Amino acid sequence: MSRAARLLQLLEHLRTHRRPVLGADLARASGVSLRTLYRDIGTLREQGAQIQGDPGVGYVLRPGFTLPPLMFSEDELEALVLGARWVAAHAADGELAAAAQGVMNRITTTLPAELRLAVETSGLFVPARADAQPVAPWLPALRQAIRDEHALWLDYSDEAGRATRRRVWPFAMAFFDHARLIAAWCELRQDFRSFRADRVVALEATGQRYPERRHVLLQRWRAGCLNVHPAGQAADRS
Repeated sequence: MSRAARLLQLLEHLRTHRRPVLGADLARASGVSLRTLYRDIGTLREQGAQIQGDPGVGYVLRPGFTLPPLMFSEDELEALVLGARWVAAHAADGELAAAAQGVMNRITTTLPAELRLAVETSGLFVPARADAQPVAPWLPALRQAIRDEHALWLDYSDEAGRATRRRVWPFAMAFFDHARLIAAWCELRQDFRSFRADRVVALEATGQRYPERRHVLLQRWRAGCLNVHPAGQAADRS
């Protein structure tokens, strides 16, 4: 077990106890000597862990303490690195790509040297696609509308080039390899519809919340109101 994994295990062990645990018991649970356990306690305190207690008295983790970002396991860090690199390479959303990089920078700066080096030299890569999606200028505005539960006026051109203008309630977005689909309730059709982000001609924010909550729309949609087809047929059903 790596030292980083051992520190994480020690914190998790402390979290399961509301009363002080003797250092000898913690050392036995971690499979280390008492001297090593004291060093590990000191390291965790230096990293911000609110551990109270002293040798011979026992140690307890302060109630309400939340594990800092440095306490990810190696597998969790690799998942974060891979996910952030995929978003940066394939989301077709410049703001989202920058946010993914910002998350990794923030996490990396809090990691101990051992894990920081593992992240910075990770061998997990996401190659750019030869047919990479062009940046879709509407994606940030769409994500904001979904987050705020706001209705939008949508000018849209379907696969046949037919243009329509409609007021929609966007509540979800799917990131397929070849397209970005928006799931929304369409006031024009009084039904669920999906739209390809690359066929959006123009968006106009209404600044108004739609009358249903997003989670309710998601539940109805998932219940079978719309079959979102990755090839885009459902997305062009007007």
